[in-house]
Amino acid sequence: MAKAKVFVIYYSTYGHVQTLAQAVMKGVLKSGEVDAEIYQISETLGDDVLEKMNAAEKLNVPEITAEKLVEADGFLFGFPTRFGTAPAQ
Repeated sequence: MAKAKVFVIYYSTYGHVQTLAQAVMKGVLKSGEVDAEIYQISETLGDDVLEKMNAAEKLNVPEITAEKLVEADGFLFGFPTRFGTAPAQ
């Protein structure tokens, strides 16, 4: 039987959720029970805004697309909250 495929998908402005997503990815792969891939959500803020916010540098992680989502059997999402709601990205 083929292993299930799981996507770890995250958005991170300051790098905290990015760190968590990497840790989740390590744990998922360590289980040996699933195949996993990590993706980030596209940034909608301009570079000038991110610079003023002192945002963290983005890692070289591919961005998820709607077309790619159909390849996964499951998802693990990670994103920050702002006043109790999800970011617009």
